[in-house]
Amino acid sequence: MASKEKHKIVFVTGNLKKLEEVKAILGTTVELTHHKLDLTEIQGTSREVSTDKCRRASIELNGPVITEDTCLCFNAMDGLPGPYIKWFIDKLHHDGINKMLSGFEDKTAYALCTFAYCAKPGTDPILFEGRTEGKIVPERGLKYFGWDPIFQPDGFDQTYAEMSKETKNSISHRYKALNKLRDFLNTNSS
Repeated sequence: MASKEKHKIVFVTGNLKKLEEVKAILGTTVELTHHKLDLTEIQGTSREVSTDKCRRASIELNGPVITEDTCLCFNAMDGLPGPYIKWFIDKLHHDGINKMLSGFEDKTAYALCTFAYCAKPGTDPILFEGRTEGKIVPERGLKYFGWDPIFQPDGFDQTYAEMSKETKNSISHRYKALNKLRDFLNTNSS
């Protein structure tokens, strides 16, 4: 009986912290490399952004790719800032995000991760989503990874930034999406 061949996939990212997390979560399921592409990101939902980005990356790199879009959605703001959180963090920083919510009693939020996989150019991307419920809190923990210091997942008294990498990687929105991707790849191996 022949052993299953590993999928060789390019993760389109320039974020080395994100790459580190993805490799830790996927483990040996895939032979993962990465490539930074400056793709113009369309405006839209996380699903629309992910699909478009993955389709164009697969064409540009001429092979199988995964892309990711991560959102932080505030229930008080009907899901905003959503896929635009990166720009909100860049301009307002963590304290500014908390000030945005100061007029609302509801501080609940959810982290949403959408991975898109495209097997080859010209094929439709397949989407894998993971969602973690939580709340927005004043900044706590290390500040080196996006909005981790202000998101506290339900059932925990720590923010993502205060957790060990192992704990975060076992409960996060990214973990949940990648679990679905891993299951798909294992089911559809060469």
